[in-house]
Amino acid sequence: MIRLTDVPNAHRPVGRTVQAGRLQRLAQSLRHNMPFLVMASPGALLLLVFSYLPMVGIIIAFKDFRASLGIFDSPWVGFKNFEFLLRSPVLARITTNTLVLNGLFILAGLIASVGLALLLNEVRLKIAARAYQTVVFFPYFISWVIVGYFSFALLNSDNGLVNRALQSVGLEPVAWFSSPQYWPLILTLAHIWKSVGYGSIIYLAAMLDINPEYYEAAMLDGANKLQQIRYITLPHLVPVMIILTLLAIGRIFYADFGLFYYVTRDNSLLYPTTDVIDTYLYRALRVNADIGMAAAAGLYQSVVGFVLILVSNWMVKRIDPDRALF
Repeated sequence: MIRLTDVPNAHRPVGRTVQAGRLQRLAQSLRHNMPFLVMASPGALLLLVFSYLPMVGIIIAFKDFRASLGIFDSPWVGFKNFEFLLRSPVLARITTNTLVLNGLFILAGLIASVGLALLLNEVRLKIAARAYQTVVFFPYFISWVIVGYFSFALLNSDNGLVNRALQSVGLEPVAWFSSPQYWPLILTLAHIWKSVGYGSIIYLAAMLDINPEYYEAAMLDGANKLQQIRYITLPHLVPVMIILTLLAIGRIFYADFGLFYYVTRDNSLLYPTTDVIDTYLYRALRVNADIGMAAAAGLYQSVVGFVLILVSNWMVKRIDPDRALF
């Protein structure tokens, strides 16, 4: 007969033994991944401080905020702050402009970034490749304020460089800052010029992870350069393209304030095609100083963006589950 005392650890409860095993595995995992956790800790700390802790301020959207009372002591007003935006007579215009222009930015930026990355990937001379990457990446660091002055110098009706070029070939000058129909294209070009370098670097880094043996096998089979790009490079870039597109869709209700405010010079004549939610709220906040209304609009944008990410990810998962974001 085997006695209970002869069995190792028989006197311990089963639950406590299982918990000890889990703690041991957790400790081993922490020791194994400690270098990666240390590397990720600065980014995680910044995310916590600047993204998660400020979420407490969401309650401002439901309060009549008074600076003298503070966030928690200001009186509750429910959904009253949302009425300003939802009852605004220009809600349809600013919502349409925000969605359409950001949609153009996402599509044009994707095509331009992938195309530029493919071109940079074909540059074999390292010095030339680094020079090209520096040139295309440099506009990313230029402030929209400076870009606004550039655009005014180019599009000024009196002595702008574009109108001078048009007159030199016998065409009539265009009053750019009073012609809203041209500005979706102008803003798209400005966005591409400033961001295409950053996007191309991401796709170029993804190309470096492609096994060179795929290209060698394709060349042995007689594939030309376009066929290699179509059947090897682009399929390997699809996961990165999907991830970046989903993240961009999540912010489709957020406009780049500097682009829409400084490049257009906040010209009221251009509002039919350039006025977006962010610029409209800025003008309203500047006039009314209603912080609760601005917080409500920001919450509205965040919730809609979150829903769009879920819907877009669900659609990707239905088509190809392996390429979904989560």
